[in-house]
Amino acid sequence: MRTIYLFIISIFFIPIISYADGHLTEDQKNKTIECTGIYYANSMIPQGELELEKIVHSFAAKKFLNSYLIKEGIEEEKLNKEVLKVVDIRYGKPYEEETTKKCDDYIFNLIPNSEDEIKKIAESGIY
Repeated sequence: MRTIYLFIISIFFIPIISYADGHLTEDQKNKTIECTGIYYANSMIPQGELELEKIVHSFAAKKFLNSYLIKEGIEEEKLNKEVLKVVDIRYGKPYEEETTKKCDDYIFNLIPNSEDEIKKIAESGIY
């Protein structure tokens, strides 16, 4: 019976402990890179076609995620190549509110304090 309790406890706590460690799975890295590319492409949309607030948010999110992913162990050269693949697909296309919101929700849930950090970068004017 004791073994069953330990097994049940390990099922619930091991994923939490590994997530709290801060390391991303490959799927999480790939999705985060995809969102980084989406933000980067959004940041290149001319101000006349997109509100400045959304452009600034995209610049700030791209900057934050680049730094975060490098800290997670992704080589900068590989990161740039992968992000540019996404940008190549999205460049010149109109802003997609729903896609960007999905990335916001994903990133804000995945990375603790990311919403506040992105907001700080955007408000600082250094992006």
